[in-house]
Amino acid sequence: MVEAAYHAAEGGVLDVQGFKDLFAEDGVFNNVVAGESFRGEQLGDQVVTMGRLVPDIHRELHRFHVMGNIVAVELTIEGTFAGPFETPVGVIQPTGAKLSVPTADFWYVEDGKIKEFNCYFGISALLAQLGVQPDFASAVTGATEADS
Repeated sequence: MVEAAYHAAEGGVLDVQGFKDLFAEDGVFNNVVAGESFRGEQLGDQVVTMGRLVPDIHRELHRFHVMGNIVAVELTIEGTFAGPFETPVGVIQPTGAKLSVPTADFWYVEDGKIKEFNCYFGISALLAQLGVQPDFASAVTGATEADS
């Protein structure tokens, strides 16, 4: 089932409905690092978002561990930055950069359906590969002004 979910989200496939159909009626997809949760019709939103950002998206599965109803996967999300990346301050235009983002996924399966999917996506690695560097100076200045 978990392998089917990865397959449905591959760049050459992008079967959003097939991905959603693998989930239980009350299933949830948690993008843990971003603090986002998706249910119902929204379950495929991240598949669509990643497909736009990286149309040739591929997940290289490094380690796959099954422990009862829990499946833990160490993987790398790979592909080419070919779609716009929307940020709170504007859109980063595609650069063609090759991406290789470390990720850890935890799938909880009950009665043949995905009950919960927790994705820990290496956003700091993605941002660095897109050329987005943290603005430490603004953070330090902001903290100093807040202390005043």
